[in-house]
Amino acid sequence: MNRASLEKRPDEVATMFDDVAPKYDVVNDVLSMGQTRRWRKVVVEAMDVRPGQRVLDLAAGTGTSSEPYADAGINVVACDFSLGMLKVGKRRRPDIDFIAGDATNLPFADNTFDASTISFGLRNVNEPKKALAEMLRVTKPGGKLVIAEFSQPVVPLWRTMYTEYLMRALPAIATKVSSNPDAYVYLAESIRAWPDQDHLAAWLQEAGWEEVTYRNLSGGIVAVHRAHKPLAGNGSAAAIAAHTGPVAKLRRNIPRTAR
Repeated sequence: MNRASLEKRPDEVATMFDDVAPKYDVVNDVLSMGQTRRWRKVVVEAMDVRPGQRVLDLAAGTGTSSEPYADAGINVVACDFSLGMLKVGKRRRPDIDFIAGDATNLPFADNTFDASTISFGLRNVNEPKKALAEMLRVTKPGGKLVIAEFSQPVVPLWRTMYTEYLMRALPAIATKVSSNPDAYVYLAESIRAWPDQDHLAAWLQEAGWEEVTYRNLSGGIVAVHRAHKPLAGNGSAAAIAAHTGPVAKLRRNIPRTAR
């Protein structure tokens, strides 16, 4: 399965997420066997933002990923292209700013946010490299980017078992707990077709981000990537990439946070 065969029009993907919005968070908890909450906690720790700072939470869906920032007094903007998701989120958390937006053409001015993040949404963007460039544009110089995305398990046997779960067990479970199980078949296929950790790290470098590192979670099922926007005058994206170092060595640079 290649990425091209999974491409849907933005309106088709938005409709798919509109359909699953009411039970989306519950289904995710079931399908991940409760791991979603741990993964999101690691993202918040990696962001390391403070009250008074402004955060863009892209592909925020119902705002579950935005809540920790709002609860900590951080000015968070939850942005998503699914109006159904945004409506569910706004009903639950009216104190959070929910804004409809396309990841490849964000409705924000340059250098707006102190930090940007996207969790489990980048692979559903038709042009993910363009989304990385857009997040770079709206993040302030020196600002941080944190991405959590499904990735490739690093142990071959575990990778085989995980793939079998994705393509067989996940759709079967979704049939019992979701109003739109076909959507989860698509999502399972998108996970299997998504590039591995090093490829995403390379995309970040190509987009102009620097200090790119990643941390594997759950044996590589999920990878959390971190990067910074260069300070003004630090040179072109090509120059930045040339000084970042081989992507294959990036994983050694990642400090482990306490669990």
